[in-house]
Amino acid sequence: MSVFKTNYDLIVVGGGHAGCEAVLAGANLGRKCLLVTMNMQTIAQMSCNPAMGGIAKGQIIREIDALGGGSGIITDKTMIQFKMLNKSKGPAMWSPRSQNDRMRFAEEWRLLLEKNHNIDFWQDMVVGLVVKNKIVTGVKTMLGIEIKGKSVVLTNGTFLNGKIHIGEKNFKGGRSGERSSIGLSGFLQSSGFELGRMKTGTPPRIDGRTINYKLLEEDHGDSKVKNFSFLNEHSIKKQKPCFIAHTNKKVHKILAEGFEKSPMFQGRIIAKGPRYCPSIEDKITRFKEKERHQIFIEPEGWNTCEIYVNGFSTSLPEETQHKALRAIPGLENVKMFRPGYAIEYDYFPPTQLKHSLETKLIKNLYFAGQINGTTGYEEAACQGLMAGINAALSLEKKDPIVFRRNESYIGVLIDDLITKGTEEPYRMFTSRAEFRIILRQDNADIRLTPTAQSLGLATNQRIKNLKEKLEYITKLKKLIKNESFEPQEINKVLKKNKESEISQKTKIEKILSRPQIQIKKLEKTKFFRSFFEKHGKNKEALEQFEINTKYKGYIEKEKINAEKLSRLENIKLPLNFKFDKLLSISSEGRQKLKEKQPRTIGQASRISGVSPSDINVLLVHLGR
Repeated sequence: MSVFKTNYDLIVVGGGHAGCEAVLAGANLGRKCLLVTMNMQTIAQMSCNPAMGGIAKGQIIREIDALGGGSGIITDKTMIQFKMLNKSKGPAMWSPRSQNDRMRFAEEWRLLLEKNHNIDFWQDMVVGLVVKNKIVTGVKTMLGIEIKGKSVVLTNGTFLNGKIHIGEKNFKGGRSGERSSIGLSGFLQSSGFELGRMKTGTPPRIDGRTINYKLLEEDHGDSKVKNFSFLNEHSIKKQKPCFIAHTNKKVHKILAEGFEKSPMFQGRIIAKGPRYCPSIEDKITRFKEKERHQIFIEPEGWNTCEIYVNGFSTSLPEETQHKALRAIPGLENVKMFRPGYAIEYDYFPPTQLKHSLETKLIKNLYFAGQINGTTGYEEAACQGLMAGINAALSLEKKDPIVFRRNESYIGVLIDDLITKGTEEPYRMFTSRAEFRIILRQDNADIRLTPTAQSLGLATNQRIKNLKEKLEYITKLKKLIKNESFEPQEINKVLKKNKESEISQKTKIEKILSRPQIQIKKLEKTKFFRSFFEKHGKNKEALEQFEINTKYKGYIEKEKINAEKLSRLENIKLPLNFKFDKLLSISSEGRQKLKEKQPRTIGQASRISGVSPSDINVLLVHLGR
């Protein structure tokens, strides 16, 4: 007799960042959901660095929040330090990043899920699926339990046949101190799915009580803290500093002595790891000319003494790691809590998915997170959110939500995965987005909250905040278009900021479009004093209005290019289209098109190996 009587609408396998967002989305859409995880104590565990956001990743977190996800809110509640990265560049590049309290982050996520009465929990290992007529109908667990479910989202992270490497030692595991998941990979492979192997790594954790901070450089957060969530419910009053250390020639020599026992250099690891986040042994090999490398000493929380050594990812023997750390100034007496390690795991090439993240082979089965070949909390979380939303919509016979590349970074990420695939752990960068001027972190709510509202995922407060922001911008835009500055009022400001002075009345919009002139420098002018007295100061609205004014020409140009792309996206290709019959297309193009089976001309144009002339042939064939 089974303990489960419910036929769940949605079963989510895995309690990491993807799993948490998936089950929360499904539950908030009114679906009865079950979260199955191997360890209830590690729900929303920050497996690697205790940080959220970063280059392009911060944009993703704000997009998740705009869509009603939990990551932004939890990040704000558990933040210990904040930075806006790339402030020296244009606003399209600005990316929020925070250090977070690792233990509180996991706790707050679990509490958020437990408050939702549409979510049940079960601690067990899923070893297979129940599939009838190529439709998933449930999962099978290690305990021999069959749980019925109308849809399933797999978010297994690094646990699928995970193998941990430390020097010459290796053992099965999905994360330090946790077992790997076995059985499910084999089941999926036997069901026709293509399988691959990837690698990632993590640095050692050290005892902060044994660090001589006097020899390190303090790394403080920004004086002005911005929230990740547009709800602005939680904001820290104080911040905790990080610190910066540096390796040296002695450190590099010690590390090199351990290469003979390195699993990476000795060929025991064959899977590809992330190029942009190399191990310390990889750094000193690839960049031999560098005499030192920067190391970030990052606290894991407000009260713990555990420290994350960012920039020192390694799989060398633990004694080599320890010896090398002690050769770094400030860490001469350091003690390790646990060594760094590399981990190999199974993934399933994402070209086997639809843009909804539903698998092509099995209906109502969705993949999200590292199982798709991505890396990073943020990348996983947004996939989980979209898989959860689309699984719920599918049960209502509704079309999935699929964002285009000009609508969100989430849309860019998913399109990259589905269209191009990935042979190394995929990480989001601003450079991957063609339309990053319109995909900024500051306007994620304007871009995506209307979608959340239409789905029922936006709270009344979130809708109210957006409405107030838009009304504020509209009022300011309307007034500023018709108002002008007199020379005697504005020339002092212009001269002070090394901008050319004016000789006649000039529109405020024109003055504000100048590079060195910001609204904060104009606050004492008659117009802005009057406006603020009447309407107050909405900081986010003011920032956005200023960006839109200064970059008006660039934004308009990008919108035109986005519209051109949209026209291609609107041209649908028939299901199971016989690409191999079009002999006018290049042989490589036919092969790639047949393999990928794009659904639109736009998607076809982004496939590597498909030329512009191939696209023209397709358009002619479709009568365009």
